[in-house]
Amino acid sequence: MDKTTSFLQNRYWILRHGKSIPNEKGLVVSSLENGTRPEYQLAPDGVNQAQLAGELFLKELNQNNIAIENVRICYSPFSRTTHTAKVVASVLNLPFDGPQCKVMEDIRERYFGPTFELMSHEKYPEIWALDEKDPFMPAEGGESVNDVASRLAVAMATMESEFQGCSILVVSHGDPLQILQTILNATKQVNGCEEFSSRIQAVRVPTILSQHRKFALETGELRRVI
Repeated sequence: MDKTTSFLQNRYWILRHGKSIPNEKGLVVSSLENGTRPEYQLAPDGVNQAQLAGELFLKELNQNNIAIENVRICYSPFSRTTHTAKVVASVLNLPFDGPQCKVMEDIRERYFGPTFELMSHEKYPEIWALDEKDPFMPAEGGESVNDVASRLAVAMATMESEFQGCSILVVSHGDPLQILQTILNATKQVNGCEEFSSRIQAVRVPTILSQHRKFALETGELRRVI
């Protein structure tokens, strides 16, 4: 691990869930109540994407001489992310109900609010336009970029305290993973403080958080982040 990331105990990959039934239907499904419904899991194409992502992750682990016993899969409780994580665990031959797979509510989908919930996904650009203007201002009843960054910081602190020297795959959603990359990328540039929580606090500012769309992921896309 290079010195710019020596403040972390683990290595991290991220995976956006495979193409889901809401993706196919063009629906915003962002509340925990709706997102955990079984009818909103992966579409058949998404299962294939998750399978391919699992195979790619396994290849990267082998290339880096990382033993499977040092791998952890942390996933959002939504049906589409749980389904994705299950497929990847199967590829890695990890028991999904074992200690190496952990559901984490703090990496759930960003809640876009009742105005957008179960509406057309063509409304996403409206939200992202608001984010660019003020990432601390949520859509009515929903979460701002900073709200999501706050709980992602808690999730990272949890993973860092529970795991040491592991390779962690974070299976989550488009917006949370964009925001996570934004803050992790910025923490690398922070000098003078080794504590991870202090670094994250330093980068939760409008000029950084408003840029999260630069880190967009396709469905089923795997990325090494830090």
